[in-house]
Amino acid sequence: MRHQAPHFFLEKLPPKREKLETIKILKQESKAAAALAELKGIAKTIPNQSMLINAVVLREAKDSSEIENIITTQDELYKALSIKSPNISPQAKEVVNYRKALFLGYDMIKKQGYLRVNDIIKIQQELEANRAGIRAFPGTALKNERTGETVYTPPQSKDEILDLLDNFIQHFNMNDEDLSPLINMAVLHAQFESIHPFYDGNGRTGRILNLLYLILNQLMDVPILYLSSYIIEYKPDYYRTLNNINKSQDWEGFVLFLLKTVEMTAKKTTERIELIRILLEESINKAQNEASKIYRKELIELLFEQPYCKIEFVVDHLGVERKAASRYLQELESIGLLKSLKIGRENLYINHKLMDILKA
Repeated sequence: MRHQAPHFFLEKLPPKREKLETIKILKQESKAAAALAELKGIAKTIPNQSMLINAVVLREAKDSSEIENIITTQDELYKALSIKSPNISPQAKEVVNYRKALFLGYDMIKKQGYLRVNDIIKIQQELEANRAGIRAFPGTALKNERTGETVYTPPQSKDEILDLLDNFIQHFNMNDEDLSPLINMAVLHAQFESIHPFYDGNGRTGRILNLLYLILNQLMDVPILYLSSYIIEYKPDYYRTLNNINKSQDWEGFVLFLLKTVEMTAKKTTERIELIRILLEESINKAQNEASKIYRKELIELLFEQPYCKIEFVVDHLGVERKAASRYLQELESIGLLKSLKIGRENLYINHKLMDILKA
């Protein structure tokens, strides 16, 4: 029985196929799939995949958190990862936790080849740095930020939430050869946000699950898609089309929105990775020509893996003594590849050209 708005009965997956395979959706799915395939291909041209993961994931973490009004800067985030300081803002810590949660989920997918409901709970716990778990008390409602009006009341009982999550994870892990995984990703995302299983962190957890689902279905090798940047730009459309599913089972609008998100962000990420690849080649050539005595390819790659580098990183990565590591970084600064920044007692060496690409 369907309740009066704003509380709607949440149906289990899957929706009727005819709601998901309209002509508009199938055309947009084709565009999204092509853009994603191009991104996957260019990512493979970067020899060290950890460079991409470290550099790009933090941008997605920042953007995804910004959707929830957790605002910080790219520079502050890299400082938070590079130095031990009590002055790191709570906002930066939350974004760093998002990165940790994404890596946790990525490791689970790579090792297991599937996710469990308990794995989703662990991801959310890493994200929120607490053990609150699944909502156990009624009263949660989603409200219009501007007017305060309740627009949707998610399932209230823990038993119903767990039942819906069991249904969700079954379809997350199931390989339906007849339905495009990109279309299914949009369906899964809408369902997870509608279940709203946690007291906090549902949006960010859901956006992590998007990336993990694409990796699970071999549409990406590493989690490097900037989905959140597009959602920020078109945030009202995101929430409007999502709410229309709960109001009237209008799946087409939201599925089209998510597929367009994949297409546009895949194209932008492809452009960004191409710029990173070119900068890496230029940096290698410059170091070979102007700092040949200290040149090591692993050293230059480290500067892309850790754009805010410090002596300890070089010592650990290359197995050299502190004095040598310090000399390497100073010489690379002298030829313009790095800019030093002193914070307290620590010296950081910034790959400023890479940061310009990441912040663009």
